[in-house]
Amino acid sequence: MDVMSETHGAATTLIDPVQSAYFRAQGWWRERTYLDDFDDAVRANPDKVAIVSHRHDDPGHPSTVSFGQLARYVDRFAGALLDLGVGPGQIVSVQLPNDWLFAAFTLACGRIGAVINPLVPIFRDRELGFIIGRAESPVVIVPGTFRGYDHAAMLDRVLAELPAGTRGFAVGIDAPCGRVQPFEPQFLHRRWEDETPADRLRAHPIGPDDLAELQFTSGTTGEPKGVMHTPNTIFAGTRAFSETLALGVGDSVLMPSTLAHQTGFLVGIILPLAAGMKVVYQDVWDAETFCRLADDEQITFSAGATPFLSDIVSACQRRGARLRTLRAYVCAGAPIPSPLVEATLVNAADVLVALWGMTENGGVTLTRPGDPVELVADSDGQPVEWMQVRIVEEDGRMVPVGGVGRLLTRGASQTIGYFKRPDLYQAQLSAAPDGEQDDRGLWFDTGDLARRRPDGGIRIAGRTKDLVIRGGENVPVVEVEALLFGHPKVREVAVIGYADDRLGERACAVVVPEGDAPTLAELTALLDTAGMAKQFWPERIELVDAMPKTPSGKIQKFQLRERFNQ
Repeated sequence: MDVMSETHGAATTLIDPVQSAYFRAQGWWRERTYLDDFDDAVRANPDKVAIVSHRHDDPGHPSTVSFGQLARYVDRFAGALLDLGVGPGQIVSVQLPNDWLFAAFTLACGRIGAVINPLVPIFRDRELGFIIGRAESPVVIVPGTFRGYDHAAMLDRVLAELPAGTRGFAVGIDAPCGRVQPFEPQFLHRRWEDETPADRLRAHPIGPDDLAELQFTSGTTGEPKGVMHTPNTIFAGTRAFSETLALGVGDSVLMPSTLAHQTGFLVGIILPLAAGMKVVYQDVWDAETFCRLADDEQITFSAGATPFLSDIVSACQRRGARLRTLRAYVCAGAPIPSPLVEATLVNAADVLVALWGMTENGGVTLTRPGDPVELVADSDGQPVEWMQVRIVEEDGRMVPVGGVGRLLTRGASQTIGYFKRPDLYQAQLSAAPDGEQDDRGLWFDTGDLARRRPDGGIRIAGRTKDLVIRGGENVPVVEVEALLFGHPKVREVAVIGYADDRLGERACAVVVPEGDAPTLAELTALLDTAGMAKQFWPERIELVDAMPKTPSGKIQKFQLRERFNQ
């Protein structure tokens, strides 16, 4: 349907009918969904392995489910959600490590027309409370514990601060933890797929233009933004990987990046299970484990941020053996140094592809197999057929080749908006200044700066938005600053990124003290008390007498970055 009604009376979001017709005519959007694709894969190969889940705390006993078994669990979870009163358009929040349960819930939500809301495992009270409250999720699923952290207790604290109506479940707990119930009795122990009539179970499946995924991303507005995707924008988002690398049913995918990020969601859940591939999950990053799994499971494809790739290559060099079957690796999130490109091709993968994209639009530009080393190292590639990019001056005029400007994009994998914040999304949209009109719609300002290469490719040159990206994680700078302002020893504070060889960037707090200077430990203790994820904490502090500012009083962070990135 063309009209997307957000949950619980929020503003209506429209998919432009002209744009929709154009995308369909080009074959970029369809009249079917990834759930239809999965059902076809189940019918074609019910006994084929669908998912292998490897756990860091029990490495000798992976969980393996076939396509036929996964289909039964999808229907079982769908029936369990229906029993809890979840209906079409409602949002199910899932904060789980990489595991087959995550994938099953994604498909189960699609089965009954509900919306999956992936939550990264590093989120703590502050982030979880905001997102669940904004989404008004009737059901939230978390692990009991993961990596030594008590998620069940955290969810109980969060639910105590929210209006009644959200049901919390934790995997692996034996008894209730306050408001949080054990997961297994409701979702695993009852065979809902047999108890629930088929006409009820499949009465309202997700449609190709329905809201299917709500993915929150940290930004510069002081709050996470809920990026909305449909099966059609998701389908277009996966094609950058599948078509560029000619992936098919014979490939096997290894996903060590969290499934709650858009790359993990697209490449680790939607793409392989819709295409009938085997996918292998790694729940905690370890390069030695990645290499072992890649060889043991005969992996042909993987994707992740540059720090992951650097670790993989180092592990291959230490063991003195190349990965035996890895055909291709897609690297995104930070530039790939030329030596790393060369070392990857020698030690790890036959093909290395550099990709640029966002949560808002999946993969947009990428290099192609066979491109020379210098191109992969100095380019973020050319746009895929169904996405366009434009590099413009502040006034909207096109920047000439070699010049740096604001990066705009539009096309079939673009989000349909920000959940309950249409104002934020509209503020990033614009028409072409030359009056150009066509069926692809308005341009989206990515917040990135880029330069266009003579070959038509782009290179990300920086960011206009106030953001630090640490190892692929967006640090919500405004939120961190707001909390640090509350420290009695802080008069002014600005959080900036500084270069790091492995993670790309780390966060630095530049502070004008109020009296005695605060220590880094004092600042991080404040963030810890506030429940902010540790990955968002500053890892360095710099003291200044005054901030560089514009005449209007705005801190000139570019000067701070230049000063403290020497």
